[in-house]
Amino acid sequence: VQLQASGGGLVQAGGSLRLSCAASGRSFSNYNMGWFRQAPGKEREFVAAISRGGGSIYYTDSVKGRFTISRDNAKTTVYLQMLSLKPEDTAVYYCAADTSIVMPTAVSRYNYWGQGTLVTVSS
Repeated sequence: VQLQASGGGLVQAGGSLRLSCAASGRSFSNYNMGWFRQAPGKEREFVAAISRGGGSIYYTDSVKGRFTISRDNAKTTVYLQMLSLKPEDTAVYYCAADTSIVMPTAVSRYNYWGQGTLVTVSS
């Protein structure tokens, strides 16, 4: 599967953005999908994940209540709606796909990665 992330940009603190990740290839519904981010000088970290059918969703604690992950299997796209953005959310955001039976949150468990989209939140 090939992944193409989009929707990043510059936004003021308190603002919102919606990231999209379009997947090409067959059987999108066979993949768990995740969003990760990497801030300058930091390691890539887990943000959110959604299972194949959307029935299981995980978030890292720092984004709970502000970010929402969703997917549209018919459109082979996963979304990350980000509200109440903070300067510490500034990072390159990556989408990723995984075929594990149990949906993982670890970076190392994801097999396929998109190219990343930059989100900058100004204070």
